[in-house]
Amino acid sequence: GSWHRMWTAAVLVLSVGSLLTANATRPSFSLLANGRKRQGALLRLGGGGLLVKGTPLAWEDSLQWLSYVREHGVLQFIHTFNQRKDRSNEKLLWGEELEYPILKVDKEAKTVKMSMRGDEVLETLRHREEQSGRSDNRKEASAWHPEYGSWMVEGTPRMPFGGFVRDLRRVELSMRLRRRRLIAALEDDEIAPSVTAFPLMGLPDTTHPPADIKGPVAQSDLCTDALINPHPRFATLTANIRKRRGRKVNIKVPLYIDTHTDERLQKENMPNGDDDLYMSGLPDVMCKRKHTIEMDAMCFGMGMCCLQVTFQARDIQESRHLYDQLAVLTPIMLALSAATPILKGRLADTDVRWATIAASVDDRTPQERGLDICEPTHKGQTSWMAGGGKRRLEKSRYESISSYICNCKAGAEDKSATNKYNDIDCPVDENAMATLLAAGVDKTLARHVAHLFVRDPLVIFSERIHLADSENTDHFENIQSTNWQTVRWKPPPPNSDIGWRVEFRSMEAQLTDFENAALTVMTVLLSRVLLYFRLNLYVPLSKVDENMATAHTRDAVLTERFWFRKHMADVEADTAGTEEPEYELMTISEILTGKGAHFPGLLPLVFAYLDSIGCDTATRDTVRRYAKLLEKRATGQVQTTASFIRHFVKSHPAYKHDSVVSQEIAHDLMMAGAAIGEGRLDAPQLLGDVVIEPIYADGAYEVPLESVPLDLQQRNELIEKYSTRAESDKQSGKTVSDGWSAPAAAQASLHVSSLQRSLSDAALKGSRQPVRREWSREDQGTDGEVDVLLTSHGCTCANAPAGSSDEDSDEVQNFQRTDCPTHAQPTQ
Repeated sequence: GSWHRMWTAAVLVLSVGSLLTANATRPSFSLLANGRKRQGALLRLGGGGLLVKGTPLAWEDSLQWLSYVREHGVLQFIHTFNQRKDRSNEKLLWGEELEYPILKVDKEAKTVKMSMRGDEVLETLRHREEQSGRSDNRKEASAWHPEYGSWMVEGTPRMPFGGFVRDLRRVELSMRLRRRRLIAALEDDEIAPSVTAFPLMGLPDTTHPPADIKGPVAQSDLCTDALINPHPRFATLTANIRKRRGRKVNIKVPLYIDTHTDERLQKENMPNGDDDLYMSGLPDVMCKRKHTIEMDAMCFGMGMCCLQVTFQARDIQESRHLYDQLAVLTPIMLALSAATPILKGRLADTDVRWATIAASVDDRTPQERGLDICEPTHKGQTSWMAGGGKRRLEKSRYESISSYICNCKAGAEDKSATNKYNDIDCPVDENAMATLLAAGVDKTLARHVAHLFVRDPLVIFSERIHLADSENTDHFENIQSTNWQTVRWKPPPPNSDIGWRVEFRSMEAQLTDFENAALTVMTVLLSRVLLYFRLNLYVPLSKVDENMATAHTRDAVLTERFWFRKHMADVEADTAGTEEPEYELMTISEILTGKGAHFPGLLPLVFAYLDSIGCDTATRDTVRRYAKLLEKRATGQVQTTASFIRHFVKSHPAYKHDSVVSQEIAHDLMMAGAAIGEGRLDAPQLLGDVVIEPIYADGAYEVPLESVPLDLQQRNELIEKYSTRAESDKQSGKTVSDGWSAPAAAQASLHVSSLQRSLSDAALKGSRQPVRREWSREDQGTDGEVDVLLTSHGCTCANAPAGSSDEDSDEVQNFQRTDCPTHAQPTQ
């Protein structure tokens, strides 16, 4: 239908996220015409700003342009708003993004380092994608993008997933393909485990090649500037954050105190070790300096990897509604995906990355942070800054949202559901607010946009200053893309068929594609459930912020409770005030599976939704396995990635129970992480009974069935070689066919035992013999012969021919494994 024609007319490439995501500095959407990129300086435009050929201005040179960019950024938004606000009936398109670190390992020396070949690997991946990727859209394909770190790359689907239930089964396949292609681009001594944070960042001798610290950009005492992507935007961003702040960033995370930690600290005799410090992003937590992990550079945060999902909404109203409702879920999904228990070679007493990144990009002046001091370097500068550099800003640029934006009841009631729960400080730029209201933007949305503009632009390209506001959104995106919040509301780019979008940004990267796919698919389904059942998840934003702090707690998914709405009623119907609190503290298990008769739980609603729209059996089984993973995490039957990593370290024979993660431990951890992600090592503590099919570099790209004749000499040599081998096989009693084996056979013979021998028994205990199962086409019968639309309204569904989507291939079917006793067939 029109959804399919949209793809073929102008292929929308979803590199879901933003130019400056939790750890990336690059755009999020691309337009391709007939599969070819539009040429020019503006290669890709999206929620994260521009990555262009040009000259980024140093902070001192950009001061005179700050107000100009802010002013015209507002005007550019107004033009987009008025031009696209009536656009409706957009199809559901969505996608995800994952980042990967490239690490250099020395198996003999037991060391692991960041391999600063990100640019080289990126070019290899893009070249191979261009040369060997298919253009008939019958297979999954990948797109590759630069990341903040010079040791990182980002992978996304080349094309968006669509609005049909079978698209849910494409996610894991797409992720597996990306991992396979990345492995194929690595050197023999490199790995790319999908970990959130490199555990030794900031320690000496952890880069390859070696590089000096204390560079002029970050001026870090711990990290080299060589860790920053060589594109000039990234270095300028890093330097300008430091200069606007007036000093280096100051990241403080509580240290995990083990049995011998204080004994080690006493020997080290840290200067001012007994000083009390407030922890970053955790206003109620204070620790001694000696019990704090201190970091001083942007790469500690932006060098982290994460998982983000972006949805295209039907219209602007649906996008605003989704933004609000999904914001409530961000702390829950952050806790479920917790994966960051190690920072700077130390075990942390937190499990997630969020506060670390927030502090790593905190460009607020002392006065904006509430301190009554001025930085000497700011002399003559603050008058150029937003708010004169003095306006009190409670949050970093990287934080949870500060206002709901849905215009419930079309703004007719001052106490509508939206305004009722906006109970935290949300500073706005007064000039921007007045301009937006005068242009007809409703007060609720104007507040959100004016709040974005209390920040200054961080990177201004000299060639992209004087632009037509009716044709460009560079200045708006400059501000929008560097407000890194838990969800991001994304207006359509100019001159495109892209609609209003929402980006879900809180989740952490997982070790396996199964886990990453599970989090992605469940997030997509929750977005559909919110719309289909007209749910209301509103709680005061002060409670959402409290939930974000709670999500940082060690093992929060099991030990903590989160504020959540007791009755998920229709948003529009919820305008009559009530004395009874509408929310209460719940465990994540209760939020997912239900609490008593009054709260059904999110997972049962997902199941009800899929059954209501007519989901096929294979997709239902896939979703059921994903849901089971989250449910088991919430009940402690399997570990979060953070818990798994922490247990690995504490069980390692080289660990001295002093909170220190040594090179040897980090090497073994990263090797195990890569092996688990590639299906070479089972991890029942992490995955339960789920088996990851092995991923090899072999077969990473499609091979054409060539028909161009060989030259005569090549032909004769090849025929002679194979006829000689065939004759030898027959003489030895083998069949000719047995004598010919695929290249993958040699790889398959590499048993995981060699890896197990290199790791400690204690760190790998719990290994088991997995039961491998897979779907075959015969198992499905006639169920699912017509695909079902992931509808978000009413109880009707649209059908499309099953062959209209890529996942109809046998390759996809092979990855649909189940433990369902009725349908599963053991793999022979």
